Amino acid sequence: MKFNPELDLKLERVIDLPVEIIWKAWTNTEIIKKWFCPRPWTVIECEMDLRPGGVFKTIMQSPEGDQIPNVGCILEVNENKKLIWTDALLPGFRPIIQLESGSGLLFTAVILLEPHSHGTKYTAIAIHKDLSDRKKHEEMGFHEGWGIALDQLIEYAKNSML
Repeated sequence: MKFNPELDLKLERVIDLPVEIIWKAWTNTEIIKKWFCPRPWTVIECEMDLRPGGVFKTIMQSPEGDQIPNVGCILEVNENKKLIWTDALLPGFRPIIQLESGSGLLFTAVILLEPHSHGTKYTAIAIHKDLSDRKKHEEMGFHEGWGIALDQLIEYAKNSML
């Protein structure tokens, strides 16, 4: 996957945890509920079928109780290396009829994990259809939000002894 800085956003870090732990945190639905969105928001529901065409669904809840569903389709699964999904498709590769994503825009998410001498090189990429969607996602706080979520993943993994 080639990163296009005009259309894509990227968060990249080296994490002092092994690849297998990061993968487990990304692919276990009960663990995803613990870290996936910045607090004080929570994930109250998560469903994931780890195969191309499978569902990746979350329902996020605000502190006030507002719920935001996100339903997407898994595109690629390469254990301990790569997870790709999109909200431009529903499970089974069905095109969406209307936007169902809580973000208000369509994008494809790529999570790349590589062994590193200090643990794991972690790369999260959001692929957008055009500059307008990229800018909107960036202004919504992609880097801050995805960074906070990653910090929460790390905190949970270290505190729970995954």
